[in-house]
Amino acid sequence: MKKRVLILCTGNSVRSQMAEGLLRHDAGNAFEVESAGTKPGTVRPEAIKAMQEVGIDINGHRSKRVYEFDGQQFDYVITVCDNAKESCPVFMGAAKRLHHSFDDAPPPSVGTDEERMAIFRRVRDELRGYLREFAAFESGT
Repeated sequence: MKKRVLILCTGNSVRSQMAEGLLRHDAGNAFEVESAGTKPGTVRPEAIKAMQEVGIDINGHRSKRVYEFDGQQFDYVITVCDNAKESCPVFMGAAKRLHHSFDDAPPPSVGTDEERMAIFRRVRDELRGYLREFAAFESGT
């Protein structure tokens, strides 16, 4: 049986969306992965593009409110920003809470397209490294 993972951040528009796609792609046989936000927005096109660059399609993802998962049990709740860690609701069951803060994405109005994309790529790659370590440790491989 797959272990259930919920990845949380504030907007569920960049970090948690990329993390959901990465963990599902890289370790999908071991985990059932969801993501949500404490104040969801919309999935940023730069996040979709950054993921497409590594062969992962999150174009169909939507931002979800954390309360959509009320009453569900998870084995792991991973927060990827400090705000989500502070405002994360309690999930019943034996969920292990893990936290690692990753830089937020720049607003669309800051910097050039290439400067913004460089940040999205860096955060994507940092998330991938963190989640690969998590998956290897938690799946015992």
